Amino acid sequence: MAPETGHTFRAACVQMRSGLDRARNTEDALSLIARAAREGATFIATPEMTNAVDRKASRLLADLPGETGLEEIKAFADAAQRHGVWLLIGSLAVRLGEKAANRSFLFSPRGEIVARYDKLHMFDVDLPGGESWKESNVYEAGAGAAVVETPLASFGLSICYDVRFPQLYRSLAQAGANVLCAPAAFTRQTGMAHWKTLLTARAIENGAFVIAPAQGGRHEDGRETYGHSLIIGPWGETLAEAEGDEPGIILAEIDVRAASEARQRIPNLALEQSFKISIIKQ
Repeated sequence: MAPETGHTFRAACVQMRSGLDRARNTEDALSLIARAAREGATFIATPEMTNAVDRKASRLLADLPGETGLEEIKAFADAAQRHGVWLLIGSLAVRLGEKAANRSFLFSPRGEIVARYDKLHMFDVDLPGGESWKESNVYEAGAGAAVVETPLASFGLSICYDVRFPQLYRSLAQAGANVLCAPAAFTRQTGMAHWKTLLTARAIENGAFVIAPAQGGRHEDGRETYGHSLIIGPWGETLAEAEGDEPGIILAEIDVRAASEARQRIPNLALEQSFKISIIKQ
């Protein structure tokens, strides 16, 4: 069952503009994490590709180690313990043979890794204006989803392009998640068109909070990301939103009882029916 605390907790999204240097990106993230902790956050989430945003596969993979060799993991574990917070590193690039994983890490206030999640859906798209992405050329898709029950809430994990696959979030909610996490590095083009709409829909249709820290601005590798990190309530209300794409933090109070209340008002999770589709040709 999802935790039903009798109090709220403060959640923070860290918005970043990660570049090519993993050590520098880590330091930038640690500084913003510390700021969020000083402002009372007990759950802090960073965006997708916290440690490196690099569209050039050969450069990204050239000196990228596997998980046991990633120095940033220890740095983030130490930060979670030092600040006494639940820390979701939205994702790190992690070497897996010839490719990498796009992997989330959730650290407990003791600095322990309590969950990992590898992005399920690869961003393989051709957009208007010639913008094209083939994430599957660089990253291995994950094979499973995760719900993490904590004293704060039950967190469902996802990453960026996953947000376009509502069945994932429905499964997470039905498994008990009342807070859905969607760290991202949305392109500016798709972000302007769909970012807030998609995240709000995932919140409303599942009666869940959505916490979505983002990358924002023009990165060293030439790409532009949308920013506008969001925290959305289970009734679809915007609780906090970054005004643009500059690095920084946003904070909001989360009371998980609001998710239960939303699901009682509109019990679509409980009333979902199985069905078959008939194809009728004329």
